[in-house]
Amino acid sequence: MWRDMAAAAKTSDWRSPRLARNATGKALSRISRGLYADHYNGLVTKGEPRNNPEVDTVTPADKPTTVDIIDCGDDSDWVKYHADTGKPANDGPAGRRHITARVEKAVDGSWKVADFAIQDVGTC
Repeated sequence: MWRDMAAAAKTSDWRSPRLARNATGKALSRISRGLYADHYNGLVTKGEPRNNPEVDTVTPADKPTTVDIIDCGDDSDWVKYHADTGKPANDGPAGRRHITARVEKAVDGSWKVADFAIQDVGTC
């Protein structure tokens, strides 16, 4: 999901078909809205986030349909720029952040991120 989001963020393409490959529901909506806001504000993002996801819980344990993931993501090398000038946008501090995500099994058997939450810098 993060790689697809990073690829779309290079041009702030909130309609990229790549976004739905690994995200659905609230997660897909959150990503699309964020990219649209960047597009509207003339911002693009260069680089990629670094993630180290780990499984926290699996439900039910014998035949999983939901997996909760925790991560300490780092967005230090994922920076927003003004598309017209190429100058960095001051969009707040970057660094390591605690991330939680819920991944759900779809009817077709695929797994997609259904929701996620990103905390402030320094939370992990």
